[in-house]
Amino acid sequence: MADEQHYDVIVIGTGAGGGTIAHRLANSGKRILILERGGYLPRERDNWESTAVFVKGKYLAPESWYDRHGNEFQPEVNYYVGGNTKFYGAALFRLRPEDFGELRHHGGISPAWPIDYQDLEPYYTQAEHLYLVHGRHGEDPGEGPVSAQYAYPPVEHEPRIQQLSDDLEKQGLHPFHLPIGVNLTQDEHGRATHESVCIRCNRVDGFPCLVRGKADSQVICVEPALEHDNVRMVTGANVRRLETDPTGRVVTKVVAELDDGTTTGFSADIVVVACGAVNSAALLLRSANEWHPLGLANSSDVVGRHYMRHNNLALMAVSKEPNDTQFQKTLALNDWYLGADDWDYPLGGIQMLGKSDADQIRGEAPRWAGKASPDMPFEVLAHHAVDFWLCGEDLPQPDNRVTLDGDGNIHLALDEKNNIEALEHLQRKLQGMLGHLGMHPHHLMPHSLYLHKGMPIGATAHQAGTVRFGTDPTSSALDVNCKAHDLDNLYVVDTSFFPSIGAVNPSLTAIANALRVGDHITDRLR
Repeated sequence: MADEQHYDVIVIGTGAGGGTIAHRLANSGKRILILERGGYLPRERDNWESTAVFVKGKYLAPESWYDRHGNEFQPEVNYYVGGNTKFYGAALFRLRPEDFGELRHHGGISPAWPIDYQDLEPYYTQAEHLYLVHGRHGEDPGEGPVSAQYAYPPVEHEPRIQQLSDDLEKQGLHPFHLPIGVNLTQDEHGRATHESVCIRCNRVDGFPCLVRGKADSQVICVEPALEHDNVRMVTGANVRRLETDPTGRVVTKVVAELDDGTTTGFSADIVVVACGAVNSAALLLRSANEWHPLGLANSSDVVGRHYMRHNNLALMAVSKEPNDTQFQKTLALNDWYLGADDWDYPLGGIQMLGKSDADQIRGEAPRWAGKASPDMPFEVLAHHAVDFWLCGEDLPQPDNRVTLDGDGNIHLALDEKNNIEALEHLQRKLQGMLGHLGMHPHHLMPHSLYLHKGMPIGATAHQAGTVRFGTDPTSSALDVNCKAHDLDNLYVVDTSFFPSIGAVNPSLTAIANALRVGDHITDRLR
């Protein structure tokens, strides 16, 4: 399928970055082409089946990457319209103001950003409203200043989680309603309650939403963008390389392999890359030419380097009383985000996960041998499960990087113990409170299925940092507007641009930045 048409902007990828910037540019009147390597995710019963999604990994991309030792692994990536937002947990946090400055951690330094919190704050507000975030600013005492309240009220805690919140407050802590992007109706009092969520509403973390209730990029951005006559999307278009003009300063062709086996080229005045931190770096590295021998936009040799993913733990506690919660993902705790009385360094945050079910617990059983009560059936254990997500900051290291071998295969080098002491300390904090929270103190079990079957390197959901932005072209690939220093018309707007990752889910920051860069590109097109 040849396409010789020229566009004003080509956007490669439809996730949090790509889908959002396409939405931002859609009403500019300019000709926009969206390229997505996958197709539409089928809406089917397996969308909500734990065995299909977690145990069998039905929707994971059928591809292999390699670690630093050449060992093959399957990454946690999904190639569909909407990108990884089809499977994200829709927890949409802002970074804290301190995250934009230099922070000293137990494991090293988290570097400063070239912009600060206030530069991004108006776009955080726009992003929260666009992605239907339900929450309440002001509950978390450590959050940054805000220019507007969430447009939607928080999802109210169900009784067992409300009790957990009350018990945390009795410990002198400050739990708050988790900001979550969901499309809910409100009751007669204007509250977003669990009764307004569909009966399978616990299917949020890691599941695609069968009833389109999750605020993912396809539903929120891509489909509305395609309602504009000036916006077109080609699915099944796997972009393999970017070609430049004879000066090496301008991308002149985007070369893609199509589902029908053909290869074709597309051209545009501006090219926006948003393939995910690993695949965006891989695309730039594959695009090396005589003017860019280390890879496109890589005169600084930082493309592919400084790969980050959070230090995460998914943990299941066992409540002494039954937990009948349907929508569990309503609470978070950041009291130790920047440190604690017994720890001088940032620890990270705690939030709730979607509710465990018997199929998930059955899939974990071999790893939990000796930890759970042997006389408690899976169904009973699931009925008492309370699930937590612990998130600590990974630090950027130049040798944590994406490279390509001679056959073009992706290799990912990762120090899995980078700054891990903070996460371990955070886990001990939670463990020590269980008895005061109505839980069995010794039943805190790692929920590895949420972390790609317990393989840390394969858990790439929070990938970031491989095409970092900055003011110095010798130590960064992109300028403050996320345009490549080395090229006049190439932008990168997924989480690749992060110099550091903080300790909250990165999606909202990627969305807010895409809106910011979208405004810059709109001004440029004028």
